[in-house]
Amino acid sequence: MITSSVRLVVCPALSRGLSASTVLAGAEGAMKAVQRSSLQSFQQIPHTGSNGWINLLRFWREGTFSQLHKYMEQNFHTLGPIYRQYLGSQCSVNILLPVDIGELFHSEGLHPRRMTLQPWATHRESRKHNKGVFLKNGAEWRADRLLLNRELMLSSAVRRFLPLLDEVARDFSHLLHRKVQTEGREENGRYNLTLDPSPDLFRFALEGSCYVLYGERMGLFSSEPSQESQRFISAVECMLATTSPLLYLPPRLLLCLHAPLWTQHATAWDHIFSHAETRIQRGYQRLQARVVNAAGAVQGSVGKFPGVLGQLMERGQLPLELITANITELMAGGVDTTAVPLQFALFELARNPSVQEQMRAQVQTSWSQAAGNPQKALQGAPLLKGAVKETLRLYPVGITVQRYPIRDIVLQNYHIPAGTLVQACLYPLGRSQDVFREPERFDPHRWGPGSEEDTTETGSGMGFRSLPFGFGARQCVGRRIAENEMQLLLLHILRNFRLSVSSKEELKTKYTLILQPESPPSINFTTLSHSY
Repeated sequence: MITSSVRLVVCPALSRGLSASTVLAGAEGAMKAVQRSSLQSFQQIPHTGSNGWINLLRFWREGTFSQLHKYMEQNFHTLGPIYRQYLGSQCSVNILLPVDIGELFHSEGLHPRRMTLQPWATHRESRKHNKGVFLKNGAEWRADRLLLNRELMLSSAVRRFLPLLDEVARDFSHLLHRKVQTEGREENGRYNLTLDPSPDLFRFALEGSCYVLYGERMGLFSSEPSQESQRFISAVECMLATTSPLLYLPPRLLLCLHAPLWTQHATAWDHIFSHAETRIQRGYQRLQARVVNAAGAVQGSVGKFPGVLGQLMERGQLPLELITANITELMAGGVDTTAVPLQFALFELARNPSVQEQMRAQVQTSWSQAAGNPQKALQGAPLLKGAVKETLRLYPVGITVQRYPIRDIVLQNYHIPAGTLVQACLYPLGRSQDVFREPERFDPHRWGPGSEEDTTETGSGMGFRSLPFGFGARQCVGRRIAENEMQLLLLHILRNFRLSVSSKEELKTKYTLILQPESPPSINFTTLSHSY
């Protein structure tokens, strides 16, 4: 276990007539002086090898990229709560304790920076596409981000798109119910079916994201979903899988050499942009029709939520090319990053039946009292939010959150110069016994008020134990969509099905820019007597 403590011994100076405040002030000053004199340099931080190119070759040879999360966890066990990592031309400082993460975020400044995904940036530059906020920095990033926050992050925005997500979640549950009844076995009036839900979860995530962003359904729950939608999902998967190997190499070199890996990556992005541009063009046409409707020439859909795209177009504060860039990034980032955590969540609920029953009881009560209002239903079932947080604690989508501090900071008594890439490593954090009691246990209650977890740690790090969507001004801009999309799906699944698995063994995981199962888990869905 990683522990640290400081013991302060104060001499009995009060007997000499000094006040308590004077004694404590003097002691604090003395302690700071000792800390300054014992401060260790950046070069003294433990590391995994100082030659980044040799490390990179070793990563490729040993297949470390796919197990990067486990590699980080092992390094913390071996080297302690902070270490340096050299990989290719990149040097980073990796940390996992919340108190250190808090210090990092307190030094991020007005325009927080995180590591640029250079393969993505190179694609935009080579194709002369504009960059969205994910790839921007500085004042330009902040200006665009504030405009997007209004449509994606504010509570008023959530109220607008929550009914759309609820509609998609209900339809998914209906679709699954029909499949279980049609293909499953009937026992005592209930039907059950064991299946891999991941293909359907990908379609659910794409349908939900498309509805919120574009204001229109894709029809992915029909008996014959479009080939185009499957090509989009495949393109996103290819883009994610090819990002990590390209991340530590000069993409310009690969571009000049026409390397196959780069060609696959760029082609995948081209398809993602083509898909988005088609949808955006349709959105623009619908906006024009709304203008006509508002003028009274045609009646129909006036007043209907036009999606985030329509809202941005109507406000006219962001140029169309920047709207396209940001909507495309949101679509690309809104499928796997929602569908994969849902695989993990369903698996954990299936292998923890007591937790599942507690959540179901809360969900049933809340749903009956909410009278179909999805916002009230979620508010009345806080274990849904706890389950999402608990899933992302154990299986974070992105395994690090990065920042470049704008001033020198001290972490674990090591000097970290301003501008250093520092990574908070979420997978080891979520499974650390120094941060969580029984970290291997799936327990949505640990995030509730008054839980025992509240006393696990004291100090400024308390707010930095759960960071699956990042932190502060630079947190994931699609966070509210993803959180509510996952909670609503779990709500409707728990209302209508009992989940179980044949094996309760830990899932093996792999990293392909996002954390996912090596093999999607098969889950048994059994209809409940009251369902539909």
